[in-house]
Amino acid sequence: MKELWAPWRNKFLTHPPVKGCIFCQKPRSRSDVKNLIVERGRHVFAILNLYPYNNGHVMIVANRHVKSFTFLGPEEMLELFNMANRLMKKLDRILKPHGYNVGFNIGRAAGAGIEKHVHLHIVPRWLGDTNFMPVLSGTKVISESLKALHAKLRV
Repeated sequence: MKELWAPWRNKFLTHPPVKGCIFCQKPRSRSDVKNLIVERGRHVFAILNLYPYNNGHVMIVANRHVKSFTFLGPEEMLELFNMANRLMKKLDRILKPHGYNVGFNIGRAAGAGIEKHVHLHIVPRWLGDTNFMPVLSGTKVISESLKALHAKLRV
């Protein structure tokens, strides 16, 4: 196979840059389904990654606009990790991954796409999820729509 038809990716490639911080804007709108927000807390919220590395890729985002978790207070850190714990248990139940990559990318040099607003990535992994597609064609297949996954995680 030489081509993979994925017209929905065009939005990622052609969308104009967002003005301001999306992690500040999205929770203000209160449209959780449209913005893929799956859980809200007092200090943090959880949102599906619009351009996921794998099915179930979720991020826990601080409500406060700070660039590193080192600027978060104890209550914020506790809520962030408690929410991560709940979501990983929910992902275990719904998607049954074999493992996870969990972490912060602090700064552009570390791979942060949004480097001025701290967020924790939770990426479910399965044995064999790196198959011939990314190896041979540089293409990753995501097996479930964000809309369907959002509905499952909101339960």
